[in-house]
Amino acid sequence: MPLKFINTTRSPFFATVRQRVDAYFKEKDLSTHANGAMWTKALFFLGGYLTLYGLLLSNQFGPWAMLALCVGLGAFAAFIGFNISHDALHGAFSSKGWINRLLGDTFYLLGANPYVWKITHNVVHHTYTNIPGHDEDIEIAPGLIRVDTDEPLRPWQRFQHYYAFPLYGLASLSWVFRKDYLKFFKAQIGQYDNSVHPRQQYIMLFASKAAYYFFFLVLPYWLLDITLGQLAIGFVVMHVVEGLIIGLVFQLAHVVEGTAFPVPTEGVGIQEAWAVHQLRTTANFAPRSAIAAFFCGGLNRQIEHHLFPKICHIHYPALTAIIRQTAQDFDLPYLENPSFFSALRSHYRLLKLLGRPSTTLAA
Repeated sequence: MPLKFINTTRSPFFATVRQRVDAYFKEKDLSTHANGAMWTKALFFLGGYLTLYGLLLSNQFGPWAMLALCVGLGAFAAFIGFNISHDALHGAFSSKGWINRLLGDTFYLLGANPYVWKITHNVVHHTYTNIPGHDEDIEIAPGLIRVDTDEPLRPWQRFQHYYAFPLYGLASLSWVFRKDYLKFFKAQIGQYDNSVHPRQQYIMLFASKAAYYFFFLVLPYWLLDITLGQLAIGFVVMHVVEGLIIGLVFQLAHVVEGTAFPVPTEGVGIQEAWAVHQLRTTANFAPRSAIAAFFCGGLNRQIEHHLFPKICHIHYPALTAIIRQTAQDFDLPYLENPSFFSALRSHYRLLKLLGRPSTTLAA
């Protein structure tokens, strides 16, 4: 049945916070899109990625140096996803659609498909955040990791707080070889009818995957003095680094202590406004860290992102004070962990708790 957000309390929270945010940009005479600092970040991460890839193909380094370059390339791929692709695919990087589309295509550098991402993330995750059975972003590894208390508890899930982290490292490999295909051909994603796609997207799915396999598997084997085993190790290490960084950053925003996993009333409605739902299901981490802000592309401030996904993340630090104060004015939660490691510990504790019987959670 259709899932709707029913603002039973008639909360004016979102109207108020949007008015205050709009007033901030008007008073400061600022665009909500990228500024010079944002373009500098984009050039830094793109330049770093291309430099590392070029050094890998130069055949001028020994095995250990090559492995280190693979680690760096995996990290830069994740940072491109956070800092460039993510904003562009939300239409937040530029006021010009063609620039957003061009920069959104940097997602192919991760081995991922931007069209599929826009469906699963922009449409489904941002609408039905943390709702079991609707938000597939919290279905981390079905059958292995349990985040839904209504899901049957399996014996091995009592150890999920240990094995979840290595599994995150496999997320990027799954994306490259499995996830995009499965999501593309899945008839229904949450409430989204996914049964029909433009013909062009069928071509792009297979052509872009083939190009990625060529540039990261075939071409290196042709150009470098390496064995198939060394190629496989380098490729896997690159994606384990990429997957671990991406997996941790996204999980620390939604699967930590204090975030809610609401169950629709009678399978139909969520009894609160959509914006209030975002506050209850999302948490920030390291909000005062310039390092986290630079590398995570604003995803350490997920509250700001979920409420205003079309505003470039370079502006999130200024929005934080506005949104936190407005939440306080309406007696609403504003969840945050002071550092990356405190969020990591919170995620660990929640996974441990969710690996126990539901009666333990109720206590």
